[in-house]
Amino acid sequence: MPESFHDAMQALFTGDADVLNPWLAAGERSRAGLSIYRNTVASARADALSGLVPTIQRLVGADWFRSAALAFAVEHPPQSPVLDDYGRDFPAWLAVFPPARPMAYLAPVARLDLAWSLAHRCEDAPALNASHLAGMAAPALFASRAVLHPSAQIFWFDWTVPSIWLSNRPDAETGNSVAWTDTAEGLLIARPGLVVTQRRLSRSEWMFLDACRHGRTLGQAATAALGADPYADLSQIFADLLSAGVFTRLEPEPPRP
Repeated sequence: MPESFHDAMQALFTGDADVLNPWLAAGERSRAGLSIYRNTVASARADALSGLVPTIQRLVGADWFRSAALAFAVEHPPQSPVLDDYGRDFPAWLAVFPPARPMAYLAPVARLDLAWSLAHRCEDAPALNASHLAGMAAPALFASRAVLHPSAQIFWFDWTVPSIWLSNRPDAETGNSVAWTDTAEGLLIARPGLVVTQRRLSRSEWMFLDACRHGRTLGQAATAALGADPYADLSQIFADLLSAGVFTRLEPEPPRP
């Protein structure tokens, strides 16, 4: 028997109606009420998930998505009353969900939807801009570490996941096709102000940002970017990333012992 009423209610949602017997009066009327409550909770979970992964719903259609959302809710019930956190396991679940297997792009697209949602809810922080660097000598700049904004998330895929995601967002034009090809693409999602933004990343830009998020100096990040493209314009890369609000501050490299 479940150890608590909460556990019993969760068991009810998986179809075990008898588990609530210790808390219910006898009679079919109570059973009917429980059925309504179970359906309401299941619907609320599906609605919460649709708000977190709207691109998935647009790609597969409302009926397909709702069936998947209800199946996911049974296997992965919320672990917190904060439904904004619900669905973090959805991409991994979707990757092995049998009806989704012919659409291999769904799981990584779901990751990007959840990243957008995370950026939207992220804490505020100032964005570093070019004026903060005025008068800073090049050696000091290259020896500094550029800290990513709390909302900034970078991705690199061996497939056209960013293109599919960008062209099928809720605010994108209708009728977009899905081109799932083995063309590598990068993406940045951030919310330096009040609006979440997204932009594609070249391989050299992604290498630059990847070095920064691992605590490397700007000089080391520049070296990484040049490793991806020896002809990369480092000044332009840094200026574009500053304009995107991807950094929040500079930190001097700690002295070596």
